[in-house]
Amino acid sequence: MDSRTALGLRLSSLLLRGNAPASVGEIVSWFGAMQSQDANSMLWSLGARLPGWTMSDVNDALEKRTVLRTWPMRGTVHLVPAADAHWMLELMGVRALAGAEKRRATIGLDAATADRAVALLGDALAGGRRLTRSECMATLASGGIEVSGQRGYHLLWYASQQGVTAIAPHVGKEQTFVLLDEWAPAPSRPSRAEALGLIALRYFRSHGPATRKDFAGWTGLTMADCKTGIAVAGDALAAVDVDGVEMIASAAALGSASPFRGWLALPGFDEYMLGYKDRSLMASPAELAAIVPGGNGVFQSTLVRDGRVVATWKRVLGSKGVTVTVLPLTSLSERDHRAIEKALTPFADFLGVPLTVKNP
Repeated sequence: MDSRTALGLRLSSLLLRGNAPASVGEIVSWFGAMQSQDANSMLWSLGARLPGWTMSDVNDALEKRTVLRTWPMRGTVHLVPAADAHWMLELMGVRALAGAEKRRATIGLDAATADRAVALLGDALAGGRRLTRSECMATLASGGIEVSGQRGYHLLWYASQQGVTAIAPHVGKEQTFVLLDEWAPAPSRPSRAEALGLIALRYFRSHGPATRKDFAGWTGLTMADCKTGIAVAGDALAAVDVDGVEMIASAAALGSASPFRGWLALPGFDEYMLGYKDRSLMASPAELAAIVPGGNGVFQSTLVRDGRVVATWKRVLGSKGVTVTVLPLTSLSERDHRAIEKALTPFADFLGVPLTVKNP
């Protein structure tokens, strides 16, 4: 398979060719997990796959408790199916806990204090309560736990990593927390081998074709566990040669692979970029340097033509609408600029405001 066809198949896997199921729960289940440390990016990642939906529609769907946010892998917030959060934390999230003690030492926390914080948050949230981030901090402070600096964030992470709390949808502009067991009262409990097979299947069906290293980088699992997961997934996955590089994809999808033609306006923290270690199919090294300026881990929103990034974009939401500034990474024609405005229009519709596009 050549790289153009592989990229087209990848965009189909990522549900970016108008082929997404029509619900938030089904989309998140397809992926297994979606990068969501930035709430606005998360909302548009869903909106970009749900034509005609508004941000209010997505927020309403998030309140149905079929999905939630937590730290299931790599110490990074993801949106996951609520029923799968427990086993994901036990399979992949636990690997991040290995570095918790060292991290606590650098910020002046000990294990006993961290465990007491988890207990305090658990008690405060019991009975269906939902606390904002600031209310969680106040709860810890009133219990005699210092939350200045990075301590507060670490304790919120630790409580979720332990499977006690989870991140619920925002109230206003503020993150909220709930008890995981209350938002996921009927958790799925696959065996470890089954869980490895499930995460392998979900990753490659939603990101393929991709490499084993991409899979390991996305999950944080060892290469041995990745190998086991691929083996357990069995005939549902198939190897494919992409210009001399071995990749893996959904076996069912291989027969319909075709190049992609068109434009997409994607948020920075979308699986389109974050789902891979090797991003060369989507952008050159120079383009990647502009997408992640300074290599600081903060991804810019992207404009994608025929599957490859050609510009980044920044938005400013004001009282009269949203203004998007386009920052080209290559030469763009007048026709391209018209296509860009058309690609950005669904984003403004998602927000429910008029669009202004600036091309400096």
